Amino acid sequence: MKIRVYYEDTDTGGVVYHSNYLNFCERARSEAFYARGITPVLKNGHFVARRVIGDFFISAKLGDMLEVRSELLKMKAASFILKQYIYRDEVKIFELEIVLAYITFEGKPQKIDATTKELLLSLFTK
Repeated sequence: MKIRVYYEDTDTGGVVYHSNYLNFCERARSEAFYARGITPVLKNGHFVARRVIGDFFISAKLGDMLEVRSELLKMKAASFILKQYIYRDEVKIFELEIVLAYITFEGKPQKIDATTKELLLSLFTK
């Protein structure tokens, strides 16, 4: 997914504020669902971040065009691990590993059903 860096994404020096890289990755995950005509909130539940590890390599700046790429690393019974990369041109500037847990609308963990597993595989594998 392509993302342009706007003034609202930056600090006073025109450098992307660190927390916005998480927002860019979240948008890319959500957009993967929207591109299929569905929302990230599924009929039986939704995913929440359980653990996030980010590595910053090079700063993005005002006006940059970025690309977020996502890759499914591991599927577990009630969660999955996704690796996301942000590139400017072909230079990796940020990397995120996130564990997303599947929960009910009441906030309780639940197993990922076969249909949802197939969906996730189709969204985040090459």
